[in-house]
Amino acid sequence: MKYQNCADATQAPDEIHNADQDPRLADANINTGTGLPTDYLNRFNEAVMLLEVLSSCPEFRADFMAWKPMSYREHFQASHFTTRHLAIAAYDGADPNVRGTLDTLAVMMTVVLEATRAAMDADRRPETIAALAENAAEWLKPLIARAGAIINGEPVGDSAPTPQAIVDKLMKR
Repeated sequence: MKYQNCADATQAPDEIHNADQDPRLADANINTGTGLPTDYLNRFNEAVMLLEVLSSCPEFRADFMAWKPMSYREHFQASHFTTRHLAIAAYDGADPNVRGTLDTLAVMMTVVLEATRAAMDADRRPETIAALAENAAEWLKPLIARAGAIINGEPVGDSAPTPQAIVDKLMKR
C-alpha cells in the first residue's frame, strides 16, 4: 500500500496557534474547535457513491478504479479549496489525538478501498463486482460517519483507536 500521512510535508505558511480564536477558520468552513474541515471526507464519499451505483451502472467501474489514496495534506495541496493552506496549517495545529484518530480512520478507509479495487481487478464478473461494491460501501459508511463526528468535535478520548480496534468494531467482534 502506498498511502502515507506525509508528516514531513511542507508546512503551510499560516500558523494556527489557537483554532478557537481564529476567525479565518469559520469563514473557511473549518471547525474552530478541532481545526479540521469535513472537505477531506469528500474523497471517501465520492468513492462510496461510485460503489453504490456499480451494480446498476457497471460503466462507473473505471471511475472507481481510478480512485487514488491521498493523505489529508495531499488532498488539500491538490484541491481547489481556496483556503487550502489555512486547512493544512489548522491540521498541523490540531490536537494530536484528534489528528491521529482522523488519520487512523483515513488509513482504514483507504485499506478498504484499495482492497476492493484489487479484488475487482482480479475478478471482473459483474456479480462479484456488485457484491464487493456493496460490502465496501457498507464498511465505509460508519467509518466516514465517525470521521465526520471527530472533525465536528466528538471527543476522541486519550488516544486514537488502533486500526485493529476499528476493524473489530466494524466486524462487530
